[in-house]
Amino acid sequence: MGVRKKLGLPSQFDMRYSNPLDLHPVALHFPQIRFIVPHFGAGLLREALMLADLCPNVFLDTSSSNRWMNYEALDLRTVFRRTIDLLGVDRLLFGTDSSFFPRGWHSAIFEEQVKALYEIGLDATQAQQILGGNLERLMRKPR
Repeated sequence: MGVRKKLGLPSQFDMRYSNPLDLHPVALHFPQIRFIVPHFGAGLLREALMLADLCPNVFLDTSSSNRWMNYEALDLRTVFRRTIDLLGVDRLLFGTDSSFFPRGWHSAIFEEQVKALYEIGLDATQAQQILGGNLERLMRKPR
């Protein structure tokens, strides 16, 4: 959306379809399928947490600049703490941002997230789960 805004292009995204709770009936009906809600729910953290709490096959990812936190006066430490308190570290997946140039890997986003995990008291094993271990586990083919 940032590129569209800079180029003066209209947004093609309809926010009426962005509520994570809309996944609830699907996630319940297909418990064998894993669903990943990006950007901590992108401004709908409460709804993303409610969905993930009700559906153990729902995971949240940490990607984006997380500008949406400005809408709720939240900081990254609080978002991580609330998410981990409810879901544990096993269903949280690290991400920096989108994959189009020049975005993709953002070292500043990585550093900010690692710092927040450290500040809320996660140990190295827990942080490693979020920063890569959980995704590796999800991507393994069933035997």
